Amino acid sequence: MSRKYSLAGISLLLAAVALATGCAGPSASSHDKIQRALRLDTSTGVDEYVLGPTDVVQVSVWRNEDLSISVPVRPDGMISVPLVGDVRASGRTPANLAEVIERDLAQYIREPQVSIVVTSMGSHEFSDRVRVTGAVQKPVSVPHRAGMTVLDVVLGAGGATPFAALNKSMLYRKMNGEVVAIPIRLEDILNDGDVKTNYAIRPGDIISVPERSF
Repeated sequence: MSRKYSLAGISLLLAAVALATGCAGPSASSHDKIQRALRLDTSTGVDEYVLGPTDVVQVSVWRNEDLSISVPVRPDGMISVPLVGDVRASGRTPANLAEVIERDLAQYIREPQVSIVVTSMGSHEFSDRVRVTGAVQKPVSVPHRAGMTVLDVVLGAGGATPFAALNKSMLYRKMNGEVVAIPIRLEDILNDGDVKTNYAIRPGDIISVPERSF
């Protein structure tokens, strides 16, 4: 099953962060949920890339260069392929799209062999980003990169402000349709070199650094 984040999923995360930061203090999720969320793969946002609007694909038909084409996925989720016409690409993996085009082309040419290469992954540009909000010098939204950690994201935001309650920070991660709140001890990471909560970051994660109560 794809774990690709939808706009609705990102909105759920942002709403959870806003609710938590607007209260006296955010509440961590249960230990079991936290452990399961931390075990999720952090290298990528999807098990298999799922096409969406604004992606660009190279459709190559073996021994039929005149049928090969580079084409964007339109807002309606379709692409236009020579001979075949409109084909739904959105919601399909590249391999599945190749199979569909092969099946449709079989009406016109013998044993077509189609390969799909994604040359621009525009549909994941929003959903695969990582965000840091709250008491940081510059709240940011940045593309996820393999190996990224909590510390990388916070430093990328210019570090915390003098008013930050560092050890009350939270990492919010979407898992199975709900948001898991994972405590981060940023003061321990930044000042003591204790990196136990310097977790690997997953696409779509949000880090929230609250201000101290005076």
